[in-house]
Amino acid sequence: MTSDPAPGATPATTAAPGTPGTLLVGNCSGFYGDRLSAMREMVEGTTRGRHLDVLTGDYLAELTMLILGKDTMKDPALGYARTFVRQLEESLGLALERGVRIVANAGGLNPAGLAEKVREVARGLGLDPAVAHVEGDDLRAEAREHGWHDALTANAYLGGFGIAAALREGADVVVTGRVTDASLVLGPAVAHFGWAPTDHDALAGAVVAGHVLECGTQATGGNFSGFRALLEAGMDPAVPLGFPVAELAADGGSVITKPDGTGGAVTCDTVTAQLVYEIQSTRYLGPDVTTHLDSVRLEQVGPDRVAVSGVTGQAPPERLKVCVNELGGWRNSIELVLTGLDTEAKAAWVRAQLEPRLSAQSVTWSQLAQPQPNAPTEEAASVLLRCTVMDPAAGPCAKAFTGPAVELALASYAGFTLTGPPPQPTPYGVYRPAYVERAAVAHTVVHADGRREVVPDPVDFSEADHDAGRRPSPYPAPADTLNRRMPLGSFVHARSGDKGGDANIGLWVARDGSPRYDARVTWLAKVMSPRKVRELVPEAADLAPDAVEIHLLPHLGAVNVVIHGLLGRGVAASTRFDPQAKGLGEWVRSRSVHVQEGLL
Repeated sequence: MTSDPAPGATPATTAAPGTPGTLLVGNCSGFYGDRLSAMREMVEGTTRGRHLDVLTGDYLAELTMLILGKDTMKDPALGYARTFVRQLEESLGLALERGVRIVANAGGLNPAGLAEKVREVARGLGLDPAVAHVEGDDLRAEAREHGWHDALTANAYLGGFGIAAALREGADVVVTGRVTDASLVLGPAVAHFGWAPTDHDALAGAVVAGHVLECGTQATGGNFSGFRALLEAGMDPAVPLGFPVAELAADGGSVITKPDGTGGAVTCDTVTAQLVYEIQSTRYLGPDVTTHLDSVRLEQVGPDRVAVSGVTGQAPPERLKVCVNELGGWRNSIELVLTGLDTEAKAAWVRAQLEPRLSAQSVTWSQLAQPQPNAPTEEAASVLLRCTVMDPAAGPCAKAFTGPAVELALASYAGFTLTGPPPQPTPYGVYRPAYVERAAVAHTVVHADGRREVVPDPVDFSEADHDAGRRPSPYPAPADTLNRRMPLGSFVHARSGDKGGDANIGLWVARDGSPRYDARVTWLAKVMSPRKVRELVPEAADLAPDAVEIHLLPHLGAVNVVIHGLLGRGVAASTRFDPQAKGLGEWVRSRSVHVQEGLL
Protein backbone atom coordinates (compact mmCIF):
# COMPACT_ATOMS: atom_id res chain seq x y z
CA MET A 1 0.00 0.00 0.00
CA THR A 2 2.00 2.98 -1.25
CA SER A 3 1.17 6.45 -2.42
CA ASP A 4 2.44 8.10 -5.58
CA PRO A 5 2.62 11.79 -6.43
CA ALA A 6 -0.48 13.21 -8.03
CA PRO A 7 -0.35 13.26 -11.84
CA GLY A 8 1.39 16.37 -13.04
CA ALA A 9 2.53 17.32 -9.54
CA THR A 10 5.48 19.69 -9.27
CA PRO A 11 7.77 20.16 -6.28
CA ALA A 12 6.34 22.59 -3.77
CA THR A 13 8.24 25.72 -2.87
CA THR A 14 9.79 25.71 0.58
CA ALA A 15 8.52 28.68 2.55
CA ALA A 16 10.99 30.84 4.42
CA PRO A 17 10.88 30.97 8.24
CA GLY A 18 7.99 33.06 9.47
CA THR A 19 5.78 32.57 6.40
CA PRO A 20 2.46 30.69 6.49
CA GLY A 21 3.29 27.92 3.99
CA THR A 22 3.13 24.34 5.22
CA LEU A 23 6.27 22.90 6.75
CA LEU A 24 7.28 19.42 5.61
CA VAL A 25 9.02 17.54 8.43
CA GLY A 26 10.20 13.94 8.27
CA ASN A 27 11.82 11.48 10.64
CA CYS A 28 14.74 9.12 10.04
CA SER A 29 15.27 7.51 13.46
CA GLY A 30 13.08 6.25 16.27
CA PHE A 31 15.86 4.91 18.49
CA TYR A 32 19.64 4.48 18.73
CA GLY A 33 20.12 1.58 16.33
CA ASP A 34 17.37 2.32 13.82
CA ARG A 35 17.83 1.76 10.07
CA LEU A 36 21.15 3.32 9.04
CA SER A 37 20.03 4.03 5.47
CA ALA A 38 16.95 5.97 6.58
CA MET A 39 18.57 9.42 6.61
CA ARG A 40 19.79 9.03 3.03
CA GLU A 41 16.41 7.63 1.95
CA MET A 42 14.55 10.56 3.46
CA VAL A 43 16.87 13.21 2.00
CA GLU A 44 16.70 11.60 -1.44
CA GLY A 45 12.95 10.99 -1.40
CA THR A 46 9.99 13.25 -2.02
CA THR A 47 6.47 13.51 -0.64
CA ARG A 48 3.96 14.37 -3.37
CA GLY A 49 6.93 15.54 -5.40
CA ARG A 50 8.28 17.81 -2.65
CA HIS A 51 11.55 17.51 -0.76
CA LEU A 52 11.59 17.82 3.01
CA ASP A 53 12.13 21.14 4.74
CA VAL A 54 13.37 19.51 7.94
CA LEU A 55 14.56 16.01 8.77
CA THR A 56 14.48 14.96 12.42
CA GLY A 57 16.02 12.02 14.24
CA ASP A 58 15.17 10.70 17.70
CA TYR A 59 18.02 8.66 19.20
CA LEU A 60 17.38 8.92 22.93
CA ALA A 61 15.40 6.98 25.51
CA GLU A 62 15.84 6.50 29.24
CA LEU A 63 17.82 3.32 28.58
CA THR A 64 19.88 5.04 25.87
CA MET A 65 20.97 7.71 28.33
CA LEU A 66 22.25 4.93 30.57
CA ILE A 67 24.17 3.39 27.65
CA LEU A 68 25.68 6.76 26.75
CA GLY A 69 26.57 7.31 30.41
CA LYS A 70 28.55 4.08 30.40
CA ASP A 71 30.27 5.26 27.19
CA THR A 72 31.47 8.43 28.93
CA MET A 73 32.93 6.34 31.75
CA LYS A 74 35.20 4.73 29.14
CA ASP A 75 35.89 7.91 27.16
CA PRO A 76 34.62 11.38 28.22
CA ALA A 77 34.78 12.49 24.56
CA LEU A 78 31.92 10.11 23.73
CA GLY A 79 28.35 10.26 25.03
CA TYR A 80 26.62 10.88 21.70
CA ALA A 81 24.93 8.59 19.15
CA ARG A 82 27.79 7.58 16.85
CA THR A 83 25.46 6.15 14.21
CA PHE A 84 24.23 9.69 13.52
CA VAL A 85 27.75 10.62 12.37
CA ARG A 86 27.85 7.66 10.00
CA GLN A 87 24.48 8.67 8.54
CA LEU A 88 25.61 12.26 7.99
CA GLU A 89 28.71 11.17 6.10
CA GLU A 90 26.57 9.92 3.23
CA SER A 91 23.69 12.39 3.46
CA LEU A 92 24.97 15.83 4.48
CA GLY A 93 26.01 17.00 1.01
CA LEU A 94 22.66 16.24 -0.58
CA ALA A 95 20.79 17.71 2.41
CA LEU A 96 22.64 21.02 1.99
CA GLU A 97 22.06 20.98 -1.76
CA ARG A 98 18.31 20.49 -1.30
CA GLY A 99 17.95 22.82 1.66
CA VAL A 100 16.94 20.07 4.08
CA ARG A 101 17.75 21.11 7.63
CA ILE A 102 18.64 18.32 10.05
CA VAL A 103 17.55 18.37 13.70
CA ALA A 104 18.46 15.49 16.02
CA ASN A 105 18.81 14.77 19.73
CA ALA A 106 21.78 12.53 18.96
CA GLY A 107 24.00 14.74 21.15
CA GLY A 108 22.95 12.75 24.20
CA LEU A 109 25.38 13.62 26.99
CA ASN A 110 27.80 15.50 24.74
CA PRO A 111 26.02 17.74 22.19
CA ALA A 112 29.04 20.05 21.94
CA GLY A 113 31.26 17.08 21.12
CA LEU A 114 28.84 15.86 18.48
CA ALA A 115 28.58 19.33 16.93
CA GLU A 116 32.36 19.46 16.58
CA LYS A 117 32.37 15.94 15.14
CA VAL A 118 29.78 17.02 12.55
CA ARG A 119 32.03 19.93 11.55
CA GLU A 120 34.97 17.56 11.27
CA VAL A 121 33.01 15.22 9.03
CA ALA A 122 31.80 18.15 6.94
CA ARG A 123 35.35 19.45 6.42
CA GLY A 124 36.40 16.00 5.28
CA LEU A 125 33.61 16.13 2.69
CA GLY A 126 34.56 19.64 1.55
CA LEU A 127 31.40 21.11 3.07
CA ASP A 128 30.84 24.06 5.40
CA PRO A 129 27.41 23.75 7.08
CA ALA A 130 26.25 25.98 9.90
CA VAL A 131 26.16 23.63 12.90
CA ALA A 132 24.52 24.66 16.18
CA HIS A 133 23.83 22.73 19.33
CA VAL A 134 21.51 22.97 22.31
CA GLU A 135 22.76 22.26 25.83
CA GLY A 136 21.85 22.90 29.44
CA ASP A 137 19.92 19.70 30.07
CA ASP A 138 22.87 17.90 31.69
CA LEU A 139 22.58 18.21 35.48
CA ARG A 140 25.22 15.67 36.50
CA ALA A 141 27.40 18.36 38.10
CA GLU A 142 24.50 19.43 40.33
CA ALA A 143 23.15 15.93 40.98
CA ARG A 144 24.23 15.69 44.60
CA GLU A 145 22.65 18.99 45.58
CA HIS A 146 19.37 17.69 44.16
CA GLY A 147 19.67 14.47 46.17
CA TRP A 148 20.64 12.21 43.27
CA HIS A 149 23.74 10.90 45.01
CA ASP A 150 24.35 7.86 42.79
CA ALA A 151 23.34 9.41 39.48
CA LEU A 152 25.25 8.26 36.42
CA THR A 153 23.14 10.58 34.26
CA ALA A 154 20.68 13.35 35.14
CA ASN A 155 19.12 15.24 32.25
CA ALA A 156 16.25 17.71 32.22
CA TYR A 157 13.78 17.46 29.35
CA LEU A 158 14.12 20.69 27.37
CA GLY A 159 11.60 22.11 24.94
CA GLY A 160 11.75 23.20 21.32
CA PHE A 161 12.40 26.94 21.55
CA GLY A 162 16.18 26.45 21.65
CA ILE A 163 16.00 24.50 18.39
CA ALA A 164 13.84 27.27 16.95
CA ALA A 165 16.41 29.91 17.90
CA ALA A 166 19.18 27.94 16.18
CA LEU A 167 17.15 27.55 12.99
CA ARG A 168 16.17 31.24 12.93
CA GLU A 169 19.86 32.09 12.99
CA GLY A 170 20.46 29.95 9.91
CA ALA A 171 21.66 26.60 11.30
CA ASP A 172 21.77 23.78 8.75
CA VAL A 173 22.29 21.12 11.42
CA VAL A 174 21.08 21.32 15.02
CA VAL A 175 22.08 18.66 17.54
CA THR A 176 20.74 18.59 21.07
CA GLY A 177 21.00 16.77 24.33
CA ARG A 178 17.86 15.63 26.15
CA VAL A 179 15.00 17.56 24.62
CA THR A 180 11.58 15.93 24.59
CA ASP A 181 11.06 13.76 21.53
CA ALA A 182 8.28 15.99 20.20
CA SER A 183 10.49 19.09 20.53
CA LEU A 184 12.36 17.96 17.43
CA VAL A 185 9.25 18.83 15.42
CA LEU A 186 7.93 21.65 17.60
CA GLY A 187 11.19 23.65 17.32
CA PRO A 188 11.21 23.82 13.51
CA ALA A 189 7.49 24.69 13.53
CA VAL A 190 8.07 27.57 15.96
CA ALA A 191 10.89 28.89 13.75
CA HIS A 192 8.81 28.56 10.59
CA PHE A 193 5.49 29.96 11.79
CA GLY A 194 6.75 32.42 14.40
CA TRP A 195 4.59 31.04 17.21
CA ALA A 196 4.88 32.62 20.63
CA PRO A 197 5.16 30.64 23.88
CA THR A 198 1.52 31.50 24.58
CA ASP A 199 0.20 29.97 21.33
CA HIS A 200 -0.75 26.88 23.26
CA ASP A 201 -3.13 25.29 20.76
CA ALA A 202 -0.67 25.57 17.87
CA LEU A 203 2.18 24.32 20.04
CA ALA A 204 0.05 21.39 21.19
CA GLY A 205 -0.72 20.52 17.58
CA ALA A 206 2.99 20.40 16.80
CA VAL A 207 3.57 18.22 19.86
CA VAL A 208 1.00 15.73 18.55
CA ALA A 209 2.70 15.68 15.15
CA GLY A 210 6.05 15.24 16.86
CA HIS A 211 4.74 12.42 19.01
CA VAL A 212 3.46 10.62 15.92
CA LEU A 213 6.79 11.03 14.09
CA GLU A 214 9.18 10.36 16.98
CA CYS A 215 9.20 6.55 16.81
CA GLY A 216 9.80 6.32 13.09
CA THR A 217 8.03 3.51 11.28
CA GLN A 218 5.75 2.74 14.22
CA ALA A 219 3.45 5.32 12.52
CA THR A 220 3.57 3.62 9.12
CA GLY A 221 2.71 0.05 10.06
CA GLY A 222 5.57 -1.04 12.29
CA ASN A 223 4.66 -2.88 15.50
CA PHE A 224 1.02 -2.56 14.43
CA SER A 225 -1.45 -5.15 15.70
CA GLY A 226 -3.55 -4.75 12.54
CA PHE A 227 -0.74 -5.63 10.15
CA ARG A 228 -2.78 -8.43 8.55
CA ALA A 229 -5.37 -5.91 7.33
CA LEU A 230 -2.58 -3.86 5.76
CA LEU A 231 -1.24 -6.92 3.97
CA GLU A 232 -4.72 -7.86 2.76
CA ALA A 233 -5.10 -4.31 1.44
CA GLY A 234 -2.01 -4.74 -0.71
CA MET A 235 0.97 -3.72 1.42
CA ASP A 236 4.08 -5.52 0.13
CA PRO A 237 5.68 -7.27 3.14
CA ALA A 238 9.10 -7.30 1.46
CA VAL A 239 9.32 -3.52 0.96
CA PRO A 240 10.90 -1.65 3.91
CA LEU A 241 8.46 0.60 5.73
CA GLY A 242 8.70 4.27 4.89
CA PHE A 243 9.46 6.73 7.67
CA PRO A 244 6.69 9.18 8.57
CA VAL A 245 6.31 12.75 7.37
CA ALA A 246 4.14 15.55 8.76
CA GLU A 247 2.80 18.45 6.71
CA LEU A 248 2.41 21.12 9.41
CA ALA A 249 0.08 24.09 9.02
CA ALA A 250 0.19 27.51 10.67
CA ASP A 251 -2.59 26.61 13.13
CA GLY A 252 -0.75 23.52 14.39
CA GLY A 253 -2.83 21.06 12.40
CA SER A 254 -1.03 18.49 10.31
CA VAL A 255 -1.33 15.71 7.77
CA ILE A 256 0.65 12.56 8.54
CA THR A 257 1.96 10.76 5.48
CA LYS A 258 5.11 9.10 4.12
CA PRO A 259 7.44 9.55 1.15
CA ASP A 260 6.33 8.62 -2.35
CA GLY A 261 6.74 4.98 -3.27
CA THR A 262 7.82 3.74 0.14
CA GLY A 263 6.47 0.69 1.96
CA GLY A 264 4.02 0.50 4.81
CA ALA A 265 0.81 2.45 5.23
CA VAL A 266 -0.54 5.52 7.00
CA THR A 267 -4.08 5.05 8.29
CA CYS A 268 -6.10 6.37 11.20
CA ASP A 269 -5.29 3.12 13.00
CA THR A 270 -1.51 3.27 12.45
CA VAL A 271 -1.49 6.90 13.60
CA THR A 272 -3.62 6.06 16.64
CA ALA A 273 -1.18 3.28 17.48
CA GLN A 274 1.58 5.84 17.89
CA LEU A 275 -0.61 8.46 19.58
CA VAL A 276 -1.46 6.08 22.45
CA TYR A 277 2.13 4.82 22.77
CA GLU A 278 3.81 5.40 26.15
CA ILE A 279 1.42 8.09 27.38
CA GLN A 280 -0.24 8.30 30.76
CA SER A 281 -3.28 10.50 31.32
CA THR A 282 -5.10 12.59 28.70
CA ARG A 283 -2.81 15.50 29.65
CA TYR A 284 0.55 15.15 27.89
CA LEU A 285 2.96 17.29 29.89
CA GLY A 286 5.81 18.99 28.07
CA PRO A 287 8.23 21.82 28.82
CA ASP A 288 6.54 24.14 26.29
CA VAL A 289 2.88 23.15 26.49
CA THR A 290 0.47 20.70 28.09
CA THR A 291 -1.31 18.90 25.26
CA HIS A 292 -4.90 17.69 25.59
CA LEU A 293 -4.76 14.26 23.96
CA ASP A 294 -8.52 13.86 24.29
CA SER A 295 -8.96 16.73 21.83
CA VAL A 296 -7.13 15.01 18.96
CA ARG A 297 -9.24 14.16 15.92
CA LEU A 298 -8.12 12.04 12.97
CA GLU A 299 -9.50 11.79 9.45
CA GLN A 300 -8.33 9.72 6.49
CA VAL A 301 -8.09 12.34 3.73
CA GLY A 302 -6.45 10.20 1.06
CA PRO A 303 -4.27 7.14 0.54
CA ASP A 304 -1.55 7.22 3.21
CA ARG A 305 -2.75 10.65 4.39
CA VAL A 306 -4.27 11.22 7.84
CA ALA A 307 -5.30 14.72 8.94
CA VAL A 308 -4.79 15.65 12.59
CA SER A 309 -6.98 18.49 13.83
CA GLY A 310 -8.76 19.99 16.81
CA VAL A 311 -5.77 19.80 19.14
CA THR A 312 -5.90 22.09 22.15
CA GLY A 313 -3.38 22.83 24.85
CA GLN A 314 -2.69 24.86 27.93
CA ALA A 315 0.32 26.40 29.62
CA PRO A 316 3.07 23.94 30.60
CA PRO A 317 3.87 22.80 34.14
CA GLU A 318 6.09 25.04 36.22
CA ARG A 319 8.83 22.46 36.86
CA LEU A 320 10.88 20.41 34.42
CA LYS A 321 11.04 16.65 34.40
CA VAL A 322 14.48 15.05 34.79
CA CYS A 323 15.64 11.61 33.66
CA VAL A 324 17.90 10.21 36.38
CA ASN A 325 19.83 7.00 35.81
CA GLU A 326 21.67 5.42 38.70
CA LEU A 327 23.96 2.39 38.73
CA GLY A 328 21.99 -0.29 40.52
CA GLY A 329 24.51 -3.13 40.61
CA TRP A 330 25.23 -6.26 38.61
CA ARG A 331 23.09 -8.95 37.02
CA ASN A 332 23.41 -12.27 35.20
CA SER A 333 21.09 -14.95 33.80
CA ILE A 334 21.14 -18.55 32.65
CA GLU A 335 18.48 -20.45 30.75
CA LEU A 336 17.91 -24.15 31.42
CA VAL A 337 16.19 -26.38 28.87
CA LEU A 338 13.62 -28.85 30.23
CA THR A 339 12.42 -31.47 27.76
CA GLY A 340 9.61 -34.00 27.66
CA LEU A 341 7.80 -35.35 30.71
CA ASP A 342 7.84 -34.14 34.32
CA THR A 343 9.02 -30.61 33.54
CA GLU A 344 7.54 -29.18 36.74
CA ALA A 345 9.30 -31.80 38.85
CA LYS A 346 12.55 -31.23 36.95
CA ALA A 347 12.31 -27.49 37.58
CA ALA A 348 11.58 -28.01 41.27
CA TRP A 349 14.61 -30.30 41.64
CA VAL A 350 17.12 -28.00 39.93
CA ARG A 351 15.86 -25.04 41.93
CA ALA A 352 16.27 -26.99 45.16
CA GLN A 353 19.82 -27.88 44.13
CA LEU A 354 20.92 -24.45 42.98
CA GLU A 355 19.26 -21.93 45.31
CA PRO A 356 21.14 -22.88 48.52
CA ARG A 357 24.46 -22.24 46.76
CA LEU A 358 23.60 -18.75 45.49
CA SER A 359 24.71 -15.65 47.42
CA ALA A 360 23.22 -12.91 45.23
CA GLN A 361 20.88 -10.43 46.88
CA SER A 362 18.09 -11.19 44.41
CA VAL A 363 17.31 -14.52 42.74
CA THR A 364 14.38 -14.65 40.30
CA TRP A 365 13.05 -17.69 38.42
CA SER A 366 10.81 -17.44 35.39
CA GLN A 367 7.40 -19.05 35.34
CA LEU A 368 7.30 -22.45 33.71
CA ALA A 369 5.12 -23.20 30.71
CA GLN A 370 4.01 -26.68 29.66
CA PRO A 371 5.53 -28.29 26.57
CA GLN A 372 3.39 -29.49 23.71
CA PRO A 373 2.13 -33.06 24.39
CA ASN A 374 3.28 -35.76 21.97
CA ALA A 375 5.42 -33.09 20.29
CA PRO A 376 6.61 -33.77 16.72
CA THR A 377 9.99 -32.10 17.39
CA GLU A 378 12.33 -31.99 20.36
CA GLU A 379 12.11 -28.19 20.44
CA ALA A 380 8.31 -28.32 20.71
CA ALA A 381 8.69 -30.77 23.59
CA SER A 382 10.98 -28.37 25.48
CA VAL A 383 10.48 -25.34 27.71
CA LEU A 384 12.91 -22.81 29.15
CA LEU A 385 13.53 -22.04 32.80
CA ARG A 386 15.41 -18.78 33.36
CA CYS A 387 17.26 -17.85 36.54
CA THR A 388 18.33 -14.22 37.02
CA VAL A 389 20.48 -12.93 39.85
CA MET A 390 21.16 -9.34 40.87
CA ASP A 391 23.53 -7.93 43.46
CA PRO A 392 25.29 -4.65 44.32
CA ALA A 393 28.62 -6.44 43.72
CA ALA A 394 29.75 -8.35 40.64
CA GLY A 395 31.08 -11.39 42.52
CA PRO A 396 27.77 -13.07 43.47
CA CYS A 397 26.65 -12.75 39.82
CA ALA A 398 29.85 -14.16 38.33
CA LYS A 399 31.49 -17.52 39.05
CA ALA A 400 29.59 -17.76 42.34
CA PHE A 401 26.44 -18.04 40.22
CA THR A 402 27.51 -19.72 37.00
CA GLY A 403 29.85 -22.24 38.65
CA PRO A 404 27.21 -24.02 40.74
CA ALA A 405 24.88 -24.10 37.73
CA VAL A 406 27.45 -25.70 35.44
CA GLU A 407 28.46 -28.21 38.12
CA LEU A 408 24.92 -29.63 38.00
CA ALA A 409 25.31 -30.66 34.36
CA LEU A 410 25.68 -34.36 35.21
CA ALA A 411 24.00 -34.27 38.60
CA SER A 412 20.48 -32.95 38.11
CA TYR A 413 17.38 -33.62 36.01
CA ALA A 414 17.37 -35.84 32.95
CA GLY A 415 18.36 -33.96 29.80
CA PHE A 416 20.03 -31.06 31.67
CA THR A 417 21.35 -28.46 29.23
CA LEU A 418 21.78 -24.70 28.94
CA THR A 419 20.87 -22.56 25.93
CA GLY A 420 24.44 -21.26 25.80
CA PRO A 421 27.69 -20.87 27.75
CA PRO A 422 27.25 -19.01 31.05
CA PRO A 423 27.79 -15.28 30.42
CA GLN A 424 29.71 -12.75 32.46
CA PRO A 425 27.75 -10.40 34.75
CA THR A 426 26.81 -6.98 33.41
CA PRO A 427 26.09 -3.73 35.26
CA TYR A 428 22.52 -2.47 35.30
CA GLY A 429 21.00 0.90 35.93
CA VAL A 430 17.84 2.17 37.57
CA TYR A 431 15.80 4.93 35.96
CA ARG A 432 13.65 7.26 37.99
CA PRO A 433 11.92 10.51 37.10
CA ALA A 434 12.64 13.64 39.11
CA TYR A 435 11.62 17.28 38.87
CA VAL A 436 13.49 20.59 39.20
CA GLU A 437 12.64 24.24 39.15
CA ARG A 438 13.27 25.85 35.78
CA ALA A 439 15.75 28.23 37.38
CA ALA A 440 18.06 25.22 37.93
CA VAL A 441 18.35 24.68 34.17
CA ALA A 442 20.12 26.98 31.70
CA HIS A 443 18.53 26.10 28.35
CA THR A 444 21.27 27.35 26.02
CA VAL A 445 21.81 27.51 22.26
CA VAL A 446 25.38 27.63 20.96
CA HIS A 447 25.07 29.08 17.48
CA ALA A 448 27.27 28.17 14.54
CA ASP A 449 29.45 31.25 15.13
CA GLY A 450 29.98 30.35 18.78
CA ARG A 451 27.52 32.86 20.24
CA ARG A 452 25.64 31.60 23.28
CA GLU A 453 21.97 32.39 23.73
CA VAL A 454 19.98 31.49 26.82
CA VAL A 455 16.41 30.54 25.98
CA PRO A 456 13.87 32.28 28.24
CA ASP A 457 11.35 30.25 30.18
CA PRO A 458 7.64 30.37 29.27
CA VAL A 459 5.71 33.25 30.79
CA ASP A 460 2.64 31.23 31.81
CA PHE A 461 2.34 27.99 33.73
CA SER A 462 -0.54 25.77 34.74
CA GLU A 463 -1.23 22.65 36.73
CA ALA A 464 -2.85 19.97 34.60
CA ASP A 465 -5.78 17.97 35.91
CA HIS A 466 -4.42 14.41 35.96
CA ASP A 467 -7.96 13.08 36.45
CA ALA A 468 -9.25 14.69 33.26
CA GLY A 469 -10.61 11.93 31.07
CA ARG A 470 -10.38 9.29 33.78
CA ARG A 471 -12.90 6.50 33.24
CA PRO A 472 -15.92 6.92 35.55
CA SER A 473 -17.01 3.98 37.65
CA PRO A 474 -19.56 2.59 37.17
CA TYR A 475 -19.36 3.37 33.47
CA PRO A 476 -22.63 4.71 32.01
CA ALA A 477 -23.43 2.16 29.32
CA PRO A 478 -26.29 -0.17 28.40
CA ALA A 479 -26.50 -3.49 30.20
CA ASP A 480 -24.92 -6.47 28.48
CA THR A 481 -27.05 -8.85 26.47
CA LEU A 482 -26.27 -12.32 25.09
CA ASN A 483 -22.54 -12.61 24.63
CA ARG A 484 -19.81 -15.02 23.65
CA ARG A 485 -16.26 -15.49 24.89
CA MET A 486 -13.56 -14.52 22.41
CA PRO A 487 -10.19 -12.69 22.23
CA LEU A 488 -10.26 -8.99 23.07
CA GLY A 489 -8.30 -8.43 19.88
CA SER A 490 -11.15 -9.60 17.68
CA PHE A 491 -11.82 -5.95 16.87
CA VAL A 492 -9.53 -4.09 19.31
CA HIS A 493 -5.99 -2.97 18.51
CA ALA A 494 -3.24 -2.40 21.08
CA ARG A 495 0.11 -0.71 21.48
CA SER A 496 2.10 -0.95 24.70
CA GLY A 497 5.37 0.27 26.18
CA ASP A 498 7.16 1.46 29.30
CA LYS A 499 7.58 4.62 31.29
CA GLY A 500 10.17 3.70 33.89
CA GLY A 501 8.55 1.10 36.12
CA ASP A 502 5.07 1.76 34.72
CA ALA A 503 3.50 -0.06 31.78
CA ASN A 504 1.22 1.68 29.30
CA ILE A 505 -1.37 -0.14 27.15
CA GLY A 506 -3.31 1.82 24.56
CA LEU A 507 -6.41 -0.03 23.33
CA TRP A 508 -8.67 1.21 20.55
CA VAL A 509 -11.44 -0.09 18.33
CA ALA A 510 -10.34 -0.90 14.78
CA ARG A 511 -11.68 1.39 12.09
CA ASP A 512 -12.66 -1.51 9.84
CA GLY A 513 -15.80 0.00 8.36
CA SER A 514 -18.13 -1.79 10.77
CA PRO A 515 -21.48 -0.01 11.38
CA ARG A 516 -21.07 -1.13 15.00
CA TYR A 517 -18.01 1.10 15.56
CA ASP A 518 -19.66 3.52 18.02
CA ALA A 519 -21.22 0.68 20.02
CA ARG A 520 -17.86 -1.10 20.15
CA VAL A 521 -16.18 2.06 21.49
CA THR A 522 -18.78 2.30 24.25
CA TRP A 523 -18.31 -1.40 25.05
CA LEU A 524 -14.51 -1.05 25.25
CA ALA A 525 -14.77 1.89 27.65
CA LYS A 526 -17.21 -0.07 29.78
CA VAL A 527 -15.34 -3.37 29.90
CA MET A 528 -11.88 -1.94 30.63
CA SER A 529 -12.26 -1.30 34.33
CA PRO A 530 -9.33 -1.52 36.76
CA ARG A 531 -10.73 -4.83 37.94
CA LYS A 532 -10.87 -6.20 34.39
CA VAL A 533 -7.29 -5.06 33.74
CA ARG A 534 -6.12 -7.07 36.75
CA GLU A 535 -8.00 -10.09 35.40
CA LEU A 536 -6.41 -9.73 31.97
CA VAL A 537 -2.96 -9.08 33.45
CA PRO A 538 -2.76 -11.37 36.50
CA GLU A 539 0.76 -10.07 37.19
CA ALA A 540 -0.93 -6.82 38.28
CA ALA A 541 -3.23 -8.51 40.78
CA ASP A 542 -1.01 -7.87 43.80
CA LEU A 543 0.02 -4.31 42.99
CA ALA A 544 -1.22 -1.33 45.01
CA PRO A 545 -4.99 -0.71 45.00
CA ASP A 546 -4.59 2.44 42.88
CA ALA A 547 -1.93 0.96 40.57
CA VAL A 548 -4.26 0.74 37.57
CA GLU A 549 -5.41 3.96 35.89
CA ILE A 550 -7.74 4.15 32.89
CA HIS A 551 -8.27 7.27 30.80
CA LEU A 552 -10.68 7.68 27.89
CA LEU A 553 -9.78 9.09 24.47
CA PRO A 554 -13.22 9.05 22.83
CA HIS A 555 -12.27 10.84 19.59
CA LEU A 556 -9.74 8.06 18.98
CA GLY A 557 -12.13 5.29 20.07
CA ALA A 558 -9.50 4.43 22.66
CA VAL A 559 -8.76 3.83 26.30
CA ASN A 560 -5.33 4.23 27.79
CA VAL A 561 -4.32 1.91 30.62
CA VAL A 562 -1.41 2.65 32.95
CA ILE A 563 -0.24 -0.07 35.34
CA HIS A 564 2.03 1.57 37.89
CA GLY A 565 4.89 -0.58 39.16
CA LEU A 566 4.34 -3.55 36.82
CA LEU A 567 7.90 -3.24 35.48
CA GLY A 568 9.56 -2.89 38.88
CA ARG A 569 12.43 -0.40 38.75
CA GLY A 570 12.41 -0.09 34.96
CA VAL A 571 13.82 -1.84 31.92
CA ALA A 572 17.49 -2.00 32.92
CA ALA A 573 16.69 -3.39 36.36
CA SER A 574 13.71 -5.57 35.47
CA THR A 575 13.79 -9.37 35.60
CA ARG A 576 10.43 -9.56 33.85
CA PHE A 577 10.15 -11.58 30.62
CA ASP A 578 9.17 -8.42 28.70
CA PRO A 579 10.92 -5.63 30.64
CA GLN A 580 9.78 -2.81 28.31
CA ALA A 581 6.19 -4.10 28.01
CA LYS A 582 6.50 -4.10 24.22
CA GLY A 583 4.44 -7.30 23.87
CA LEU A 584 2.07 -6.61 26.77
CA GLY A 585 -0.63 -5.17 24.51
CA GLU A 586 -0.51 -8.18 22.21
CA TRP A 587 -0.86 -10.51 25.19
CA VAL A 588 -3.87 -8.54 26.42
CA ARG A 589 -5.43 -8.72 22.93
CA SER A 590 -5.10 -12.51 23.03
CA ARG A 591 -6.94 -12.78 26.35
CA SER A 592 -10.58 -13.89 26.29
CA VAL A 593 -13.42 -11.55 27.24
CA HIS A 594 -17.21 -11.67 26.98
CA VAL A 595 -18.33 -9.79 23.86
CA GLN A 596 -21.96 -8.99 23.15
CA GLU A 597 -23.38 -10.75 20.10
CA GLY A 598 -24.63 -7.46 18.71
CA LEU A 599 -21.08 -6.14 18.39
CA LEU A 600 -19.89 -8.97 16.14
